Amino acid sequence: MSDNGTINPAIETWDGPMGLPRREAIADTDYAPAIRQGFARDLAESAAVADNPEPPTFANTIEALERSGDLLSKAATLFFSKAGNDTNETIQAAERELAPQFARHAGEIAKNRKLFARIDTLWQQRDALGLTGEQIQVLKKYHRNFVRQGAALEGDAQARLIAINERLAELGTAFAQNVLKDEADWIMVLEDEADLAGLPSSTVAAMASAAAERGHEGRHAVTLARSIVVPFLTFSDRRDLRERAFRAWTGRGDGDGATDNRPIIAETLKLRAEKASLLGHDSFAELKLEGTMARTPQAVNALLETVWDKARARAGTEADDITALMRAEGANHDLQAWDWRYYAEKIRAARHDYADDEVRPFMPLERIIEAAFHVAGRLFGLTFIERPGIVTHHPDARVWEVTDANGDHKAVFIGDYFARASKRSGAWMSAMQLQSRLLGRTPIVTNTMNFAKPPAGQPAFLSFDDARTLFHEFGHALHGIMSDVTYPSVSGTNVPRDFVELPSQLFEHWLTVPEVLNGFARHHETGEPMPAALVDKVLAAQTFNAGFDTIEYTACALVDMAFHARAEAPADPAAFETEKMAELAMPKAIAMRHRPPHFQHIFSGDYYAAGYYSYMWSEVLDADAFAAFEEKGDVFDPELAEALGRHVYGSGGAMEPEDAYTAFRGRLPTPDAMLEKRGLV
Repeated sequence: MSDNGTINPAIETWDGPMGLPRREAIADTDYAPAIRQGFARDLAESAAVADNPEPPTFANTIEALERSGDLLSKAATLFFSKAGNDTNETIQAAERELAPQFARHAGEIAKNRKLFARIDTLWQQRDALGLTGEQIQVLKKYHRNFVRQGAALEGDAQARLIAINERLAELGTAFAQNVLKDEADWIMVLEDEADLAGLPSSTVAAMASAAAERGHEGRHAVTLARSIVVPFLTFSDRRDLRERAFRAWTGRGDGDGATDNRPIIAETLKLRAEKASLLGHDSFAELKLEGTMARTPQAVNALLETVWDKARARAGTEADDITALMRAEGANHDLQAWDWRYYAEKIRAARHDYADDEVRPFMPLERIIEAAFHVAGRLFGLTFIERPGIVTHHPDARVWEVTDANGDHKAVFIGDYFARASKRSGAWMSAMQLQSRLLGRTPIVTNTMNFAKPPAGQPAFLSFDDARTLFHEFGHALHGIMSDVTYPSVSGTNVPRDFVELPSQLFEHWLTVPEVLNGFARHHETGEPMPAALVDKVLAAQTFNAGFDTIEYTACALVDMAFHARAEAPADPAAFETEKMAELAMPKAIAMRHRPPHFQHIFSGDYYAAGYYSYMWSEVLDADAFAAFEEKGDVFDPELAEALGRHVYGSGGAMEPEDAYTAFRGRLPTPDAMLEKRGLV
């Protein structure tokens, strides 16, 4: 395909305010042609590197590759931003078409034997090249990625690996679209006031807004958005409706129709095991853990199993307390998964003497956003200035310019906070543009949430958990914003998977700092701070239900590792899941946070496959890291904040994660602080 007139120039040339793309000039049908053109250009650019008659150097090979693929990167970034945040039939059709093409393209690059020979030569000679530490990390990443794409394979083995990668891309796209369809299609419209029994006003308002969005103006609806279904399961007095909502929520991707993800799981696991074998590994987990802090499945399971045993004991006590309350209220039924949150909330309210709706008026979304910005300013000298009127991927999204302590432009931050049917569920950070001194680029970073959108003209209020989610994702955003490296391939969150959650989980700690809560958790009408007694109750309740919370997460991590730490995939993944739950003695009244049929972390792509453990691995790091500030007696200690910004938030993948953490903390951590934080000691 020729370059002349075949692509929308707005995709390639980002000449909007602050270097943003002009989204208003891009149609949904523009993405696919630009991506296909990007494939062609990237192949030509990589071939030019391979055909360079000069002997390979870091500059003429690795740096040349770092500069290549710009059109493809921009087009793909814009496309997947649209697909995740505001999809439609046109985008989904393009996604199904393009997903295997991305995998095929990576395989085509890796098949260039002259290109890999140049990279391999540099890798073998690395100690004699006088490279910087960052350049060593970049070279290591290129060599490892080419090997994983099959560059060291030949003939049929290489062709088979490319075919596997293409099929895995198709399967991951189908898996994600199936989950989104199940979430978008399911709705439980409540018929009368009795159906609202027990629900706080904030949940009722969110359900009214959700009903109106789905065409049921004047009524109330339960949807599968976490910001609605979790409060419904927590507060609804209607046990029959709780069961119906819970079964729909945990049944996403698990039906017998067109959105059944179980065959996709089986094929995915089988192909991943074959891929690992082709690349010389005993299991897919072994392949994925190469280059991480954990290194081996055994190390992962050692941490998870230690926590599991403590969590099961705590969950048993919690179940006994709930059962006693149920019997005291005259309930004869056994404790079920759709009962746990409901009765646990009653116990929490009694023990800690506050209701969730007492907290929400003190946590308007705007104030929590300001709180996150304030912490970033206190720690790192950053300022966030909203720039209204800039068109983004959706009218709900907002744009801020980020400046550094000198007032110079540092980055662009985009926040998209509300749930909608066209948006993938969950919360995440993405980088539209990576920081790079080589390319002379500053970061463009997006945070996406799925908070319940309030009725028009009314403020949005957050639960304490919602506020924690906002701080978590903003921690990821800071990882991208504060990046200070030369090469884009190690910029921002381009770090080993079990290190990537450290900046996000660590930032959560500042939400509960008295200066932050007292300064920003203020009543939306009176401006009064949250009463000290209420703050104390909220903080005291943070380890309440710790057994349930830890079981819910750790079960997912253990099943993920069990799926992928085998030489051969299980013939029947659903039966294997059941067997694993029995082996773990999973409490029957607790469900996995993400059952396999909707476990998008590990099946709608492979970034977290054999890697869901990384949240807990990073939690060991974040608990220990915040303890460093507590030991100083100042959670905004300037010297420690500077070291944190430089070695953790700013260094990207330019250092080994162990070295980065040790440079900040002076040593590696132990799990003790994490177990104490979770209330499991």
